[in-house]
Amino acid sequence: MSKLFQARFATTVNDTHCLPATPLREVAFAGRSNAGKSSAINVLCNQKRLAFASKTPGRTQHINYFGLFAKDDLLAYLVDLPGYGYAAVNHETKYHWNALLSDYLQEREQLVGMVLIVDSRRGITDLDEQMIQWFVPTGKPIHILLSKCDKLNKSECKHALEAVRKQLQQYDPELPDGSGDSTRLTAQLFSSTKRIGLEEADSIVIKWLFEAQTDAEQITN
Repeated sequence: MSKLFQARFATTVNDTHCLPATPLREVAFAGRSNAGKSSAINVLCNQKRLAFASKTPGRTQHINYFGLFAKDDLLAYLVDLPGYGYAAVNHETKYHWNALLSDYLQEREQLVGMVLIVDSRRGITDLDEQMIQWFVPTGKPIHILLSKCDKLNKSECKHALEAVRKQLQQYDPELPDGSGDSTRLTAQLFSSTKRIGLEEADSIVIKWLFEAQTDAEQITN
């Protein structure tokens, strides 16, 4: 049984000053509204209502923390970031989200990696690219879940994955010529409804939280 199955709601915050004051590792989940972020969290944690998908995209304006437990011992956190890209959200709210997301991604020491949910039918959008560019300078890994891949045929899935992996090469500073395989920025096909890619995604999140030190931690230590 995956350690992610022991996830429980912990707290919700609307300001980086209110983030949990613990040294425990965190993995953040980010993505556009309607990309399938809540569904991805729920299926990875084998729960139906852990992360809530609002009927009105863009409604969730807070950072939600889910604790991973072994009995009563808190081991790590999964962090659900506000969805972005919903046009009906007012300017003030968008500004708040941008500040909240950028500050969290760039400054949170406990954050060891980001899972970015991207609709496989759309690919990496400008806003997804902004999230990547905020996070890349930290030296921490990004793993993209190309969600809703069950909506594509086999050929389309292959093309979508190849296109995203090629695009990720351009963001990795360790690949100055933009070629080669990035080990820090990775991607996979994923479907919450058809349960495609669960084992691969679970393995990566567990590794980040419980096994491998990130480059940033090694530098700090």
